[in-house]
Amino acid sequence: MLASPRLIPIYQELYMTRIAKKGRKCIPAALVLAATLGAGSYAAAQNVKITPLGTHDGELCAFDRATLFEDPTGVRILYDAGRSVTGADDARLGDVHVVLLSHAHGDHIGDGKLSAPGAGTCEKPQTVPAVPNSTTAEIAAAKNAVILMVSDMGVFVGKKVENIRGKPTGACAQAGGAISVPQAAPCLANTHLGGSHTTKAPDAKQGVEITVVYASHANNVPRSLLTEPQRTQLAADNVSLALGPPTGYVIKFTNGLTAYLTGDSGIHTEMKTVVHDFHKANLVQINLGLTAVNGPAAAYAINDLVKPASVIASHVNEGATAQGKLKPLSRTAAFINLVKGRPVHLAISGRTMEFDGKGKCVAGC
Repeated sequence: MLASPRLIPIYQELYMTRIAKKGRKCIPAALVLAATLGAGSYAAAQNVKITPLGTHDGELCAFDRATLFEDPTGVRILYDAGRSVTGADDARLGDVHVVLLSHAHGDHIGDGKLSAPGAGTCEKPQTVPAVPNSTTAEIAAAKNAVILMVSDMGVFVGKKVENIRGKPTGACAQAGGAISVPQAAPCLANTHLGGSHTTKAPDAKQGVEITVVYASHANNVPRSLLTEPQRTQLAADNVSLALGPPTGYVIKFTNGLTAYLTGDSGIHTEMKTVVHDFHKANLVQINLGLTAVNGPAAAYAINDLVKPASVIASHVNEGATAQGKLKPLSRTAAFINLVKGRPVHLAISGRTMEFDGKGKCVAGC
C-alpha cells in the first residue's frame, strides 16, 4: 500500500531527524527509493486525464469539439460531443458518466456526426446527419449519463433521450449532496447559471464539482432538431429557438485541478471576477474561432483575466496541424505566440494529456 503524499514528507523528516541525532551522515538508499517511488506512483494516480476526440487522430482539425475528462476517482465527463464523433458507437468514448453541453449550436450539440474515423480532410471532415436527436442525446442515452447543463437545454436534450429510449428522462437522485455515477439510466441534473452539481464515483471520498458559468455568445438550436410544425413555422422567418443562455463550465477535480471550459465566448468581465478571483481556475480549455473571439482577444483573456497555469487550445475552426505539427501560419499559432508566461497545449485528437492539481501537464503534452 502506498503512503499518503501528505505523510511521506513527514516520514522522511522524522527519519532524517533520527539520523541526525545519531550522528549519521547518510540515509539508506532503500528508504529514499521507497519514499520516492511511493510518492511518484501516488502522484501519477492523481492526475486528471484529458483526451480530445477529433475527426482525425493525431491532428487538430476544423470540426474538433469533443473532449473526455477523467478524474482520478474514475468519473468520466464528455464535453460538447459535436460532430467529431461517429455517435454513441464511437469506440473512443468508453464509459461516459456525465455529459456537458455549452450551447446548442449544431457543431456542439451534434446535428451531424463523423461518417467514419478520419473521413474527409482535416479542413473539411466528412459528416452525416445526426438528426432528429443529436450526438449529445445519442451518447447520453446509450451511456446512461448524467445530463448536466443549463435547464432550458437540459430538458430539450432530455426529451431527445426519451425519444430514443421510449422512457421519460427523470431527475438524477442525490445522496449526501452528490450524484452517484454510474447511473442505471440517463438522468437530468439541470441547473442555472452559477449552479453546480457534484458527481461521485462509488467508494470515493470526494466528488467532482461542476459549475455552470457565463459565456458571451448565443444559444440557438438548429431547426433540423425541432419537430413539426414548429420547424416549418420558424423556417418561414429564418429563425430558430434559444435554449436559455450559452455557458461555460468550471470543473473542480479531486486532485485539486480546476479547469475552466470557456465554451464559445467573447471576453467578459466574469473571466476575472468569477473564474479567476472566485474559482481560481488553473487550467483553461479555450474555444478559438473568429465568430466568438479572435487571437488577440483570446490571449488577453488568458494573460490578463484568467491567468491559468496552462492552456488547451481547442475549437480552432481550421486545420491547425499537419502530421501533428502546428502550422506556423495558422490562426492557432498566432494566438499561441501572444500568450505569455504559460504553456499552450494543442487539443490533438486521441492524445491523452495528464494534468496535476496545480494545472501543469505532466504527461502527453
